[in-house]
Amino acid sequence: MPLTAQYVAQELEAASKAGDPKADALVSDLIDRREVDGVNHLFRTINTLKPGMDYSSLPPRLAEFLKDAEAEPPGWSTADVKAAEKFFDRHRGEVSMLQGTVGLIGTYLSPTGAFTLRSTGRLGGVEGPGRRLSQSSRLFIDMDKRDAMTDGTLAANVTKVRLVHASVRQLHKKSGEWDYAKWGEPVSQKYTTGAACVFSTQILQAMRNLGIDVSKDDAHGFMCAWHYVNHYLGTPEKWLLPKDADEVERLWNQERDKEWKKTDDGVFMTKQAVNYYKKFLPGPSHDAFIAMIRTALTDKYADMAGLPKGVMDLAAKPLAGGHKVVSGIGGGLLGGGAEKTVGVNPYKDILGVASSAFREMEHYAVTHDQDDQPQMHQELDDNR
Repeated sequence: MPLTAQYVAQELEAASKAGDPKADALVSDLIDRREVDGVNHLFRTINTLKPGMDYSSLPPRLAEFLKDAEAEPPGWSTADVKAAEKFFDRHRGEVSMLQGTVGLIGTYLSPTGAFTLRSTGRLGGVEGPGRRLSQSSRLFIDMDKRDAMTDGTLAANVTKVRLVHASVRQLHKKSGEWDYAKWGEPVSQKYTTGAACVFSTQILQAMRNLGIDVSKDDAHGFMCAWHYVNHYLGTPEKWLLPKDADEVERLWNQERDKEWKKTDDGVFMTKQAVNYYKKFLPGPSHDAFIAMIRTALTDKYADMAGLPKGVMDLAAKPLAGGHKVVSGIGGGLLGGGAEKTVGVNPYKDILGVASSAFREMEHYAVTHDQDDQPQMHQELDDNR
């Protein structure tokens, strides 16, 4: 039975100490036996995996694991698939962009998660987080493709992420630097399910904060999609997010402030992400974009993440209430000076601009398998 608000606190405590035994044993064995030579070679091997491929060329242990990992979530149905597809049919552009901004920044608000990401990937080090952000974008692209949940595409790509998580755990284990008593298991089941909350119910809240209407049926469809992803990340049924959007929101609202804190790692990574976004949204558009993210997250969490404040934030407040004011986002800040009235979503223009810009990031993600540079360093360091 999936998580419920009633039992989530005690279940998450247990989940914080749990990894993914099958994936962990596989990755450890492959690396130790040098059947896949090192962490980065393993990552490149994972990148070649396709749904329905012939596994005979892979190490037997990896092939056996992948076959077992193809099983659908318990109780998964055609109705769940249709509900998820309907959500993405209506909200594909803005939700992909919000997952790639509000969602990723939300994961930086978990102190353990922020440390893990910063210490293992360097996020491009001083050069910026392009590789990690583009890799994360792959999942969002896969989720909104029609038939992705029936042709094996999404399951295969989420399984790659599952193996990457196992590789991160092995890297920390071998480093001797991870504080298990303080942080539990690296990339624990608690962190995995928490991240699924950030990318699902937190995004639905962000959409409401921006005045985007999401029906109850569509919210259900989005939760079906993340229930599916949560399963293929290797999460046991007892820690899966339920398909009930209201229940997930209840449990997330109950636990969020226990999990989200301001840390140097989180602020560092948010700053890198914001600087990276400037490549795709320069000038005034970037400032309007950041103001929109602040509104989507709310000031409380935007301040935790270290998102910059500006004059545009002052303009954004009355806009969110639908008052008759000069637009700070859709008009004045982008040069139009158009007057917005009650019933007009002031974020519509920048949502469109940002969603279009994110297609460039997504294209980068799609072509990024051509990158033969290390996707993780063999030691814990980030050039800080």
